[in-house]
Amino acid sequence: MAKDRYRSFLHDEPDNIQWRHGGPPTYDVVNKLFEEGRTKEWPEGSLEETVQNAIKSYEMELSHKTRLQDFKTINPEKFKLFVNGREGLSGEETLKLGSYNALLQSSLPKDLQAYKADEETFESSHDLFRSAFPRGFAWEVIKVYSGPPEIAFKFRHWGFFEGPYKEHAPTGKMVQFYGIGTVKVDDSLKVEEVELYYDPAEMFGGLLSGKHPIEDDGNKASPTSQQCPFSK
Repeated sequence: MAKDRYRSFLHDEPDNIQWRHGGPPTYDVVNKLFEEGRTKEWPEGSLEETVQNAIKSYEMELSHKTRLQDFKTINPEKFKLFVNGREGLSGEETLKLGSYNALLQSSLPKDLQAYKADEETFESSHDLFRSAFPRGFAWEVIKVYSGPPEIAFKFRHWGFFEGPYKEHAPTGKMVQFYGIGTVKVDDSLKVEEVELYYDPAEMFGGLLSGKHPIEDDGNKASPTSQQCPFSK
């Protein structure tokens, strides 16, 4: 299997790694989306490329490895994830929740939440966004403000709303948002803390703009089954 250009530790792992879906994932489809839609192409070996690939590698481990002991991108004993000023999550808490649930927790009243993280499992959350973004949800570094040990950066996340999101029909349009983050690393460049700030409404504004598939007689239309062409 060809080595992934943007993620370390993907195809050079020992046999005892426990993968969520039985083996390492394939990122060919979302890599194509990334290469076609990125706004920056960083020089090989640059700080920007290094930070971008490190975050992609961390996301890969979080989404596809089932044991924190198998992670190579973080310091498991010290790791904390902070999102939009909320209380920090440990490595085990983040792994249990999954990346979407960890990033999309909300203090809004339930009836105003476009996504209810406490009602979704790791698996259901990933299925939901795989359905909405069949080609994946690409991520790029826009700017790096400082290097290690506390790296500060601006990022962009984007995809095309080409599958249903809950009861909202796809529009085919791009959905994207920008954010700011910091990553604190130890002497061996393993991540100890990640802190992210972004507005989830930028994403949900695009997803909720899809027509609600309700027929004129009040009967809900049956959603079309979507097959995800990649594992993420």
